[in-house]
Amino acid sequence: MNYEEFIAAKKVAPVDAGFEPGPVSECLFEFQRDIVRWAIRKGRAAIFAAFGLGKSRMQLEIGRQVCAHTGGRFLIVAPLGVRGEFKCDAEAMGLSITFVRRIEECAATGLYITNYETVRDGKLDPRDFDGASLDEASCLRGFGGTKTFREFMALFAGDDRRNMHERVQGQSVRYRFVATATPSPNDLIELLAYSAFLDVLDVSQAKTRFFKRDSTKADNLTLHAHKEREFWLWVSSWALFVTKPSDLGYSDEGYSLPPFEVYWHEIPSDHAGAGEERSGQGRLLRDAALGIVDASREKRDSLNARMAKLMELRAIDPDAHRIVWHDLESERAAIEKACPEVVSVYGSQDLEEREQAIADFSNGAVRELATKPVLCGSGCNFQRHCAWAIYLGIGFKFNDFAQSIHRLQRFLQTKPVRVDIIYTEAERECGTCSNRSGGNTTSSSPR
Repeated sequence: MNYEEFIAAKKVAPVDAGFEPGPVSECLFEFQRDIVRWAIRKGRAAIFAAFGLGKSRMQLEIGRQVCAHTGGRFLIVAPLGVRGEFKCDAEAMGLSITFVRRIEECAATGLYITNYETVRDGKLDPRDFDGASLDEASCLRGFGGTKTFREFMALFAGDDRRNMHERVQGQSVRYRFVATATPSPNDLIELLAYSAFLDVLDVSQAKTRFFKRDSTKADNLTLHAHKEREFWLWVSSWALFVTKPSDLGYSDEGYSLPPFEVYWHEIPSDHAGAGEERSGQGRLLRDAALGIVDASREKRDSLNARMAKLMELRAIDPDAHRIVWHDLESERAAIEKACPEVVSVYGSQDLEEREQAIADFSNGAVRELATKPVLCGSGCNFQRHCAWAIYLGIGFKFNDFAQSIHRLQRFLQTKPVRVDIIYTEAERECGTCSNRSGGNTTSSSPR
């Protein structure tokens, strides 16, 4: 063995743990069939496809193939409110998928769907299935730091670190997939979390192989310059990033995003409550609400003014289908009081009632929906009847904001999308407002 061969042997080899797929459903576009074939051959793979590229149908076809190959069951784990979308897609493909919360509700074979909460709370064990896919796998972003991540690593990957002192290797789900549109290429620890879940490479091993360490901040990773190409080649061996069909050599016809306009509405802050300095000197102006505590206080103090702006915007087109995004329960109460015709979705709501409200809005039976990005900002498809979103306030989590935008701004949306963002003068430098010139949006002056 010469030196070049020795170095080549040190590279991380791609892991193929799948099988040769059978004929792929003709209900899929050819680029989707290519993705399905690739994922099945891998056996454990990530599909990072943009909003509207058909991740639901691809997961269903992958599940059908796994069931045909193993004679067993396949589980799709999805956010609340998404099961209706999977059911519609399954019917269009001539398939059947059943929502379950306990293994007793499952037959020996078939496609099943459940919510993240069901698995996290121990009501359904994914190891009773031959394959599984996480739809909108945002729980893996909290690598090591959330109960959901630790539970999912133990139950799906057989890597149990739940007591934080002892690592136990156990049974895993044989075929595992993740499908999401918003992995962050800049958040390298997130990519390593997906890799760990798919049993491609342990996070600690990946850190040692590819990254410099930052002794001042945990998980602040910097790629070694000489490892950058090798790292991304390694990622491409188990993850597929697709922004449009032409990425795979196919036509983008029918996949052009509609026009997208953002209107910013700044509400003057009430400086009468600006407070005092430590010296006791009164402040002339309210400080910028840069922290979460200050931002929450600013939201409460400005609620009446923001509600007035919301009512003004709704009056532009009273009969329009639209979604009102908010963050606080006090905001939900104010919306319900001022707009009794608006249907609300909230955390303590009965799950069946919540699912029905989301399905009714998605199908056009409900004209206006009020909810939080953390509840309905992932997985739901609202583009069939709605092209207008109003944000009663701004949040601090960019992923939640981006996901909620793309419930409407996605492929197969036929109308121009309008987004109105209401914020206060004190919030000008924080949260969403600090990124108001970014992305592919066009900004308009407040009106």
